[in-house]
Amino acid sequence: MNLFSFVECAERTQSQKALFDLLVSCTSEEGFTEVAYGALTFPEPLRLPGCPPPLVAMKVPPEWWRRYLERKYYTLDPVVRRTPMFAGPFLWDELAKEHRLQACEQRVLREAREAGLKNGVSVPLFGPSGRISVISFASRFDDADPQRNVKHLNALAWQFHTAFAEIARPSDSGSNRVSLSEREKDCLRWVAEGKSSWEIGKILNVSENTVNFHMKNAIRKLGTANRTHGLVKAIRLGLIEFAEPALATPMVA
Repeated sequence: MNLFSFVECAERTQSQKALFDLLVSCTSEEGFTEVAYGALTFPEPLRLPGCPPPLVAMKVPPEWWRRYLERKYYTLDPVVRRTPMFAGPFLWDELAKEHRLQACEQRVLREAREAGLKNGVSVPLFGPSGRISVISFASRFDDADPQRNVKHLNALAWQFHTAFAEIARPSDSGSNRVSLSEREKDCLRWVAEGKSSWEIGKILNVSENTVNFHMKNAIRKLGTANRTHGLVKAIRLGLIEFAEPALATPMVA
């Protein structure tokens, strides 16, 4: 399921549990069957039953779920502790290699892997007033490749996070008055295709700085945290559609 299809399904969902189940179903198609969503720096008002703060929703093997709660691993989990240090998605293996984790943090990661949570990747989600959330994905398979899937998982995480917030606190109709220029829409459409600013510049025959200028304007107008969040909101507001002519434009060499 691509991002646009996920958006269509999410827009018809009014239950946070159904929305979370949709996310799990979508990521499972890529081998990432285990998913956890947490609100780290604020009391999220909507939580699935049995989820203590900072967890909001979680789908993992039952044995690991019980151990995680009984031993209060959410107070030791290095993903929970260290998410605020990252500006974008990070792999659990990199977290263990690049940071001096405490023995208790290493234990949580080791036991999680033994319980079937392998090749983990987490996506920090930043909001207004210092709000930080995180969505983590893991696989039961040794050969899953989080690096190959990280861009798609990042986009799905932001889409889920945005949709979840709308269920909890419905947006006012004034948000629909956002207006983007055609060039800003073009840039966002190519972001949906996974293109970098340099690649978008080549496609649109403009400089990389010009692309970044349009992207910053779009992000500001949409009131979002980054280009992925901006893309998600633009799609939800109907400002960008999947079958646009720009998406068929050949890349300039």
